[in-house]
Amino acid sequence: MSTQSNIVSHQFMVNAQKRSDLKNHRSIVLWFTGLSGSGKSTISDRLEQLLFNAGIHTYLLDGDNIRLGLNKGLGFTKEDREENLRRIAEVAKLFVDAGLVVLSAFVSPLIKDREMVKEIIGADNFMEIYVNTSLEECERRDVKGFYKKARTGEIKNFTGISAPYEPPIKPAIEINTQLLSAEESALAIYKQIIDNLRNH
Repeated sequence: MSTQSNIVSHQFMVNAQKRSDLKNHRSIVLWFTGLSGSGKSTISDRLEQLLFNAGIHTYLLDGDNIRLGLNKGLGFTKEDREENLRRIAEVAKLFVDAGLVVLSAFVSPLIKDREMVKEIIGADNFMEIYVNTSLEECERRDVKGFYKKARTGEIKNFTGISAPYEPPIKPAIEINTQLLSAEESALAIYKQIIDNLRNH
């Protein structure tokens, strides 16, 4: 008999809807995807400031920060990347239940993995935001020096170089960072979502 068969989900009186009512806005996951260096973390940070200033209760989950703690033991194999995202999705789901707007900035390169994330969180609580920045531009920026290391073979399985990136087919929002600054990108997203958050 598996351990799972001995686990029963408990339904509590205070639920996600009641927490959202208390905060006066809906809870949702804003899932930022794009190549390394595309601007996901910067834009989500700017957006969180805008939401916070508007009285929206938020939490930001970022790829590097998560790998320093919760997912410290995971590498960058296909299996580890999938497990990395599965754990993040489960955490984001808990935060949605807590009534928060969760900003999640992760490369999440494969469509099937992002679909898994959406399934765990729930389609109604998931908004995919594609930070569209070309590989050439990301390499030019190379903020963390990762592309240089990937080109020399120092970093294996690096998205865009030795591992694939599959752009979203129909993202809820698409931002081209070669046309907009991080501040302009954050403001553009804010304007598209704020009414939806408040009219919960």
